[in-house]
Amino acid sequence: MLAEALLLALRDGGHAVDWVSSGQAARSTLPHSEHEVLLLDLGLPDDDGIQLLHDLRAEGHTLPILILSARDALEERLRGLDAGADDYLIKPFSARELLARLRAVQRRQGGQAGPLLSNGVLSLDPSTREAWREGGPAQRLSAREFALLSALLQRPGRILSREELETRIYGWGEEVESNSIDFLIHSVRKKLGADSIKNLRGAGWLVEKDG
Repeated sequence: MLAEALLLALRDGGHAVDWVSSGQAARSTLPHSEHEVLLLDLGLPDDDGIQLLHDLRAEGHTLPILILSARDALEERLRGLDAGADDYLIKPFSARELLARLRAVQRRQGGQAGPLLSNGVLSLDPSTREAWREGGPAQRLSAREFALLSALLQRPGRILSREELETRIYGWGEEVESNSIDFLIHSVRKKLGADSIKNLRGAGWLVEKDG
């Protein structure tokens, strides 16, 4: 029940989410995936969450890991952080706090200190899902518009293919229509200008570096 509620909250926050319900599934999935953050519940049905965390770090996995747990004792929190977790969130928690902690972890992962994503002309506030051009009004983006623009602004100057964008916008099992990326790009351009996202035919899309 918690996982299903988290899926809805995270997707509404603009995240593409993949969910596995066991430690074994995580162990078999992670070596072949390109996820940006792992949310790890310590109460796994078939594994010890701390041991899984130890093993992932020992195998060289560097993705940020945020523990979700009802184990609120200080020693448990220290144990999780010392095992390699980047953050530790105690149940029950609010979805807003989880989203804020995810933003903080992703900023650190990207070497970014400030809360905004920007290339000097386009700016995006992940906490409000508002984007704007320099000197222009803020525009509210849908969850998937936000996910698309966020993926591009995290890597200004880099071309992202259709497949890469779909991976960052849609989770496993979500239906992806053939023209969904084109529709989202058209929608963002309508709000922020036709030149806000560039297309390199046959390669993909980008936002320009340094504006």
